[in-house]
Amino acid sequence: MIWIDTHCHLDAPEFGPDAPAVRAQARAAGVACCVLPAVQVANFATVRALAHAWGDVYALGIHPLYVPQASDDDLERLAQALRDWRDDPQLVAVGEIGLDYFEPALCTPEMRTRQLHFFRTQLRLAQQAGLPVILHVRRAVDDVLAGLREQARAGRRLSGGIAHAFNGSLAQAQAMSALGVCLGVGGAVTFDTARRLRALASTAPLDALVLETDAPDIPPQWLYVPAAERAAGRPQGRNTPAELPRIGAVLAQLRGLTPGELAQATTANACAALPRLAAWLAREGWA
Repeated sequence: MIWIDTHCHLDAPEFGPDAPAVRAQARAAGVACCVLPAVQVANFATVRALAHAWGDVYALGIHPLYVPQASDDDLERLAQALRDWRDDPQLVAVGEIGLDYFEPALCTPEMRTRQLHFFRTQLRLAQQAGLPVILHVRRAVDDVLAGLREQARAGRRLSGGIAHAFNGSLAQAQAMSALGVCLGVGGAVTFDTARRLRALASTAPLDALVLETDAPDIPPQWLYVPAAERAAGRPQGRNTPAELPRIGAVLAQLRGLTPGELAQATTANACAALPRLAAWLAREGWA
């Protein structure tokens, strides 16, 4: 039984010098591979180096939260990196890219336009590179879907991908699946109060789901500390990829499956969403 963490930021400062130990702990827990998405040009080389050091895979992209400080030259740097590393079997996607309509600073008309410019350009770069995408879709599912459909209408249909931390409606989930995009399920599904998300994760077609931790972000319920308690000095539990099997066990219970059945299905789905991941796992002896 192996698990795939399809979204994990092991280059984040929350891990620092103990990142190798964090990764080793996850591997001991059965997490065979992590997908390490970049968020800005400055960490392209870092995620690549970590993936190579640990036998993981990576993605390159400019996250919408980093669009305010990014320049159009950064899009050319992304294009160049995709050309330079196109033969690297551990480069599996363009990401993390997308739209964020949650952060107030990103919701001005000017910043929405800028986000859309970066998103559409990165979709084109993914299509040109023949790579799937890892999508950030926070409160922006309809506009992300519109961008994917726009590509398809222009004859530039993408090679699928993953909608990270998906929390949309059933209709939006079906629309993503119709475009070949899987839905990322992580720590949020472990909260008893996440009723809509739990209902979606319970009823969506199993072949539409992949697992993720988004470590160190989106901790599962057993690590979460409310803001008032954090303000009083109680630290937040650190989310790591080693939590993935326990998150998977929650999803398995919601769906009436064994953890082994859920691990097998979501690993197969991750490989379908990210074809180079499948090839890498086979090369590493996991498949």
